[in-house]
Amino acid sequence: MLNQKNLLSVTFRGICLSAFTMLPWFATYLPAQAAITSSKDYRLCAFQLLKAGITEENASQACAGALHPEDVSACVIRIERQTKLAAENILTTCEKARRPKELAQCVNGISHNLEEGVKSAVLDYCGRSLLPVRFASCVVGLRAEIKFEPIKAMDTCIDASDLISNTEPSFIPAGKEPQKSVPNFEIQPTPENTQPNPENTEQNPENTQPTPENIEQQ
Repeated sequence: MLNQKNLLSVTFRGICLSAFTMLPWFATYLPAQAAITSSKDYRLCAFQLLKAGITEENASQACAGALHPEDVSACVIRIERQTKLAAENILTTCEKARRPKELAQCVNGISHNLEEGVKSAVLDYCGRSLLPVRFASCVVGLRAEIKFEPIKAMDTCIDASDLISNTEPSFIPAGKEPQKSVPNFEIQPTPENTQPNPENTEQNPENTQPTPENIEQQ
């Protein structure tokens, strides 16, 4: 009887030790997005959407169905402020985006200085792209050097982006935030090729090494 109790005690301790050992391993696979969303986030989402002209029903459904409701409302506000598109149409696209803030960055980056009629197409293209920031950089960069119409440039970049898979990890270790790069949509002029200065290429006679003949003469 005593041996059986000892065996059960050792087995129980082994199970407990294994469980505690596995906890750090499970923690590394918990996504960073698992943080609890507070009521303030939903309140801010509803407030911003209502202020943008979204109906109460659509605002409540959009905020309730979002993982990060404040990102959805920020997406609508930023795009509506610059493009003057209908808030309801913007909300439909922002709701479907994996990263609403990057969607807004894409739309505003491409639609800058474009005609009003093209901006709705920009919203659609950015919503279709899996990598909206890269897509915007592609469109802006190509149009800076090639005389592409906006639709032609977006067609070219959206086809290319379909061939690139998202290489970001499917999980993020707990307590760490993914690094986000901030793209610059401004085009820097290409510096002109400068010719070398002949004066700089000439050897300085003062720095020449003395020859054996000069040493003998001295």
